[in-house]
Amino acid sequence: ISGYSLVIQARDSGTPPLSSSVTVNVDISDVNDNSPVFTPANYTAVIQENKPVGTSILQLVVTDKDSFHNGPPFTFTILTGNEEEEFTLDPHGVLRSAVIFKHMVATEYVLCVQAKDSGKPQQVSHTYIQVRVIEESIHKPTAIPLEIFIVTMEDDFPGGVIGKIHATDQDVYDVLTYTLKSEQKSLFKVNSHDGKIIALGGLDNGKYVLNVSVSDGRFHVPIDVVVHVEQLLQEMLQNTVTIRFENVSPEDFVGLHMHGFRRTLRNAVLSQNQDSLHIISIQPVAGSNQLDMLFAVQMHNSGFYKPTYLIQKLTNARRHLENVIRISAILEKNCSGLDCQEQHCEQSLSIDSHSLMTYSTARISFVCPRFYRNVRCMC
Repeated sequence: ISGYSLVIQARDSGTPPLSSSVTVNVDISDVNDNSPVFTPANYTAVIQENKPVGTSILQLVVTDKDSFHNGPPFTFTILTGNEEEEFTLDPHGVLRSAVIFKHMVATEYVLCVQAKDSGKPQQVSHTYIQVRVIEESIHKPTAIPLEIFIVTMEDDFPGGVIGKIHATDQDVYDVLTYTLKSEQKSLFKVNSHDGKIIALGGLDNGKYVLNVSVSDGRFHVPIDVVVHVEQLLQEMLQNTVTIRFENVSPEDFVGLHMHGFRRTLRNAVLSQNQDSLHIISIQPVAGSNQLDMLFAVQMHNSGFYKPTYLIQKLTNARRHLENVIRISAILEKNCSGLDCQEQHCEQSLSIDSHSLMTYSTARISFVCPRFYRNVRCMC
């Protein structure tokens, strides 16, 4: 407890008694009576041979139960095991290589490290670090090609995470890093540690091929990443139809069913091959295991098919569509819970272009805006 706040009252013996009160604050000063604590108590680390000087090997984690002025910053010192000065330890507790290690020269080092706090008098703790030198990487990383589909509303893309590269390496201790060619960094970024792809705001309609590579420090492997950006037109929202699926998550639909269902859907509703099918959004139905998919069909000579025509086509082809995935309902107007006749129900869709949903799998990612369905009875 760092302090107490007491309210003290003095009352006299008169009639009537009179009183007054005062607040007394008592601060408890900290004494540096706790040593720094390493987490874990001792460390094991590895470094591959032939890594360049300055390679990070380990980050020490130290805490102190004393107050801040008796704790960090800590002073780190290698006491034993570094007689040949193969290692350096910076003020932040990062252990780095000071030489290029060779597996044939030595396979293991044991360091004793001291941490000293900033109190007076100072408290110290010790830890042991076992560093193993292993052979350099012999396997190239492998990465899965990624295709990303982004649906956005007319030049109003806010940016954000649009997918993640999945890469593996058979060398157990390899650390993979991801890079993007510099000329594309004005539109996209790639997190160097986890492979997440971030799109910046204002993407134009079209196709982007990203020059991404993954490296284990020795081998560099290119990764095929293709981004498709489609901008919605306001007219699309007025001609959408919703297909509601049963027992499927957005990720499973994107990864397992979207390509196949899109192909089957095109065959079912398109009158001409030049017509375009636009998947506008997919979104879970709140409180259920159902999934809504919004789509519209644009005629090759402009204009859109009316929802009533599409629903008729879908109804006729429903059994064929369900060979791909189970359909719960085909919706144009959804007036559940409203006591009005179907022809007197008015539905409107609104798109929140700044609230993006990203459904990402290893091979395909789908980014779309959140939508809201509003229904009301018409007199």
